[in-house]
Amino acid sequence: MPNVSEDIEEKIRRLRELGRASAEPGTPQPPESLKPPRRKPPKRPRSLGTLRERERRKRILIGASIVIILILIVSIGAYVYIQNRAASELTRAKEKKLAEVKSYFKPGSEIMNTTFGKNAYDELLRKIESAETVEEVNAIDVKSAYENAWSQYQAYLEEQRRIEMERQLNQTKREKVTEIESQFSQLLAMPLPDDLKKKAIDTMKGLEEQVMSATSEDQVNSISADQYLLQLWKEYYYYLIDEIPTQNVILERDNTKKIVTKAEAKATIAGLLDYREVMQYKVSRIEYVDIALVLPRDRINGAFLAPGDRIMIFARNATGASFKEIVNEGYVELVLLPTQAGSISVNEAQSQTSSSSSDSSTQYSEQHNTQYTPGGNSITNGQAISDVYSNTQSATQSASASYSYNVDLTEILKAIAAGKIQAGDDVREQLRSYGWEIVDLEKESGMLVLDPDAQFLVILKVPSMFVPDILSNQQYIYVAKVTT
Repeated sequence: MPNVSEDIEEKIRRLRELGRASAEPGTPQPPESLKPPRRKPPKRPRSLGTLRERERRKRILIGASIVIILILIVSIGAYVYIQNRAASELTRAKEKKLAEVKSYFKPGSEIMNTTFGKNAYDELLRKIESAETVEEVNAIDVKSAYENAWSQYQAYLEEQRRIEMERQLNQTKREKVTEIESQFSQLLAMPLPDDLKKKAIDTMKGLEEQVMSATSEDQVNSISADQYLLQLWKEYYYYLIDEIPTQNVILERDNTKKIVTKAEAKATIAGLLDYREVMQYKVSRIEYVDIALVLPRDRINGAFLAPGDRIMIFARNATGASFKEIVNEGYVELVLLPTQAGSISVNEAQSQTSSSSSDSSTQYSEQHNTQYTPGGNSITNGQAISDVYSNTQSATQSASASYSYNVDLTEILKAIAAGKIQAGDDVREQLRSYGWEIVDLEKESGMLVLDPDAQFLVILKVPSMFVPDILSNQQYIYVAKVTT
């Protein structure tokens, strides 16, 4: 240790000498190569004071070193403590912030099922992990990040709803346009006059423009072509009615046909409130034809018909079924009487009956009763005798007589046609009204001469379109005379 102190003091001394030498001005410094070699000064003997001074300095240096080391140790410990404490606070702050993040961004929640929520969640985790101070951690605004992600998600949903509503609106518009075109196609397929056809096309295009300019499904659904079609169909039917040259037309619906005037037909069409009901009608012109039917008299107004009578025809195709009207207007052309009216029969009969009868009867009866009461008991003994005698006689007589004759008018007609009867013209004239006189006499006398099932041949004048219904119901037809 002394050698170390001496070396230190020697170095200090040399440094001082060099400092004084360098401080002297104007002294040229010879080159290093020209300097004479320096000799070490002789060592001077150390004094006791010097030794003590060195020892004192040594102790000072050692103490200072120890103090410095202690200071360093304390400083390092304090630093480590502070650092550890800061790290703990930072860790706690991060854990708290993570808990806050999870409270907003809950696993399985709606926001976490979106890209916006996942991105915001990952960004918050990255910021928390990269934060180096508590202040940085506390500066992370989780609520704002959540609200921002939620706002983005709601904006996305709103955009998707808008896109879906727009897609649905366009789909609804296409369906409505297709529906309108389908409704108008039925009308446009008819032989419309040019002005009515143009009106129908313009109306259809106007409705389609309303549909395409609508901004909501409610507006699209509120657009209806029914009222426009109702008016257009009515105008078309008015056109059909006016095109028929006759004053009357046939109006048909549900297989029911009626002859009506043009004014009545237009009034019927005008009273309809749905164009689909208008489409169920069929308007046609009247073309009369004659049709011959053989019917029993009870189904042709008792055969009390004459040429020119206005009639109506009904039918009932089953017992108990309701009658339906087949022809609401027709006319009688001719009525021929049946063969049963072609003969004259006279029958006379006489009868007499007489009868006689006599009765006699005799009756005899006898009765005996005997009663005993021995010992308080009652004993009765009875006897009854009855005889009846009767006698009856009867006699009956009867007598009858009859005669008849028959004249066959059919054979008379044949004889007249063959010229075998004298005064044939007079006979023909008498026979001409014979059949009708029978019917007239029935009316006047109130007596039914001909059988209700007697067949009559009637020739009727009816519109041609009624003929199929008449023929298909011929066995169930009833002819009624129209009276005013």
